[in-house]
Amino acid sequence: GIASTTAFTQPQSFTSTRRSSFLASTTATSDTEIEEAKSLLCRAAETKLENPDRVLDALESLEKNCKRKHKDNPAEFSKDILDNISGEWRLIFTTGTKERQKKSGGRVNYFPLKAIQTFDATVEPKVIENGIFAWDVPLIRFSGDFDFDERKRKLEFDFDLIEIFGLIKIKLGRKEVAKIGASTGLGSANNEKLADNGRRAFFDWISADENIATARGGGGGLALWKRIDE
Repeated sequence: GIASTTAFTQPQSFTSTRRSSFLASTTATSDTEIEEAKSLLCRAAETKLENPDRVLDALESLEKNCKRKHKDNPAEFSKDILDNISGEWRLIFTTGTKERQKKSGGRVNYFPLKAIQTFDATVEPKVIENGIFAWDVPLIRFSGDFDFDERKRKLEFDFDLIEIFGLIKIKLGRKEVAKIGASTGLGSANNEKLADNGRRAFFDWISADENIATARGGGGGLALWKRIDE
């Protein structure tokens, strides 16, 4: 009886050890791949000289591994994003929405205009702004509020104010703002559809740290931002 019990428990212990070892190895691999992807994306944000296809590969690798990390500890991972998201971010690279990718033949590249997104998660309601600038003058800027769902890493937002040339401010409904946003390239046609159905536009957030932020928009496009030093 003792011999058979020993024979039975050893494989269990061995299997448990192998499982722990596998999980530790997977976590270490994810961490390494995250750092490698972030390193390339930081260089791309600084210089805009990295090959666009490599930037896209790094974004997709980062998204895959960050999803894994979020699954392991959703609360801690999402808190880290929310703690880092406040500030001004310049859009560096975007794949565009899936619709836009089809029109361009799948080509992706660095964003040619000075587009700046601002988040403030330290106030309630949380504030979001999105604008296109010429030097420091906002040619057009949208303002609104956002919520962050920590379980899903989802940032949902509405714009209800448009500012033109930093002088004229116009209050509009979210459907009108979504339509203007899609026409200027600051939003997607998908945001219009969401507004028509009474839903908010959103980003599935991937990462945010002291240098860069990454997310996938509701229209399916991936984006890379660089933090603007204050």
